[in-house]
Amino acid sequence: MEAVYSVSQVNRYIKRIFSEDVLLASVFIRGEVSNCKYHTSGHIYFSLKDEGAAISCIMFAGNRRGLSFPMKDGDRVICGGSVEVYERDGKYQLYAREIRREGAGVLYERFLALKKELEEMGMFDARYKMPIPKYAMRVGIVTAPTGAAIRDIQNIAKRRNPYVQLILSPALVQGEGAAASIAHGIEALDRKGVDVIIVGRGGGSLEDLWAFNEEAVARAIFYCETPVISAVGHETDTTIADYAADLRAPTPSAAAELAVFDYTKFCERMEGCRSALKRRTESEIAAARGNIRWYQARLAALSPASRLNDRRRRLADAEERMSDSMQKKLEEARKKEQDFRRYLSENEIKLLESRKIRYAMLIERFKGLNPLDKLKQGFSYVTDSNRKAVVSIAQVKRGDMLRIRVADGSIAAEARETEKDG
Repeated sequence: MEAVYSVSQVNRYIKRIFSEDVLLASVFIRGEVSNCKYHTSGHIYFSLKDEGAAISCIMFAGNRRGLSFPMKDGDRVICGGSVEVYERDGKYQLYAREIRREGAGVLYERFLALKKELEEMGMFDARYKMPIPKYAMRVGIVTAPTGAAIRDIQNIAKRRNPYVQLILSPALVQGEGAAASIAHGIEALDRKGVDVIIVGRGGGSLEDLWAFNEEAVARAIFYCETPVISAVGHETDTTIADYAADLRAPTPSAAAELAVFDYTKFCERMEGCRSALKRRTESEIAAARGNIRWYQARLAALSPASRLNDRRRRLADAEERMSDSMQKKLEEARKKEQDFRRYLSENEIKLLESRKIRYAMLIERFKGLNPLDKLKQGFSYVTDSNRKAVVSIAQVKRGDMLRIRVADGSIAAEARETEKDG
């Protein structure tokens, strides 16, 4: 049974074949540029053609440093890159990493050879790159003293920060002896102890810019202990100095923007920092004062004097409550006393009247029982010598002395005889 494959499987297989081909992994193709389009993303889309065929090409934005001139339709170029398959569409195309005009071949080959040599030595390695100081006050410049580059740098620096000192080390930037002059300028400024060095010149052809592709300049930049900004030519121009420098600027004006900090914005930032610091300080002071008040209150609450005062206040409150309670109870007692007195007064009157009547009745009864009243009626009261009442003849013997009480006194008598009734 025959095998059936999907489109994706076939395209993936073809892509693998292309990727395994050593020749296609790094190839240089000569041709004429057509359908050249610079996309807003930074990518460049174009085709290379000759009399018999054409091939689609793309240079990604990340590889734009490999293009040193503004490419346009009709240019005769040599493109270096890899031929790969775009799996989604099943098309192959050249992914360009570098593009040079045809005819600049000898210099360009020298450029590529030196670039490869220095790169293998590690002179372009990011680990050796120094950061550009944020607030440089002494900026060294290596360029021609009469060129447009120095004027652009001066104008930008004056606009951004007139207090920054510019120190020019004049150098040849083109022709015989230019590379040595540039390297000497870099070394001289490095010894002066400037904060940052700008190395550059205005635009020109590959031949004009060649001094910045010399190994002497690259080594001077690499061994320089001061951060170096390379600003050679226009944005599309790329030199060995750009790879060796700590930072590449597309133009000398851009290098001045990077090296010279904006004094107005700096003052604004300082004012913002001052205001923020003031607010932070005031906030922390307020917080500290709050903490102090809290600790003072806490300390006062825990101190013996505070506890004593607190207990005194509690005692005073208790005394006041007790006094109020006693006063209230006293008022209640007084009221009860008044009510009781009023009650007693009313009842005492009634009780006295009742007792008067009873006493009157008792008096009358007592009057009836009074011996004196009986004595007044002719009765008498007889007692013996021991003053005991004689109520029976058995108590008396002949010769006993008796006392007889009558209404108005008493009579002494002697018993002569006793006679018992009937």
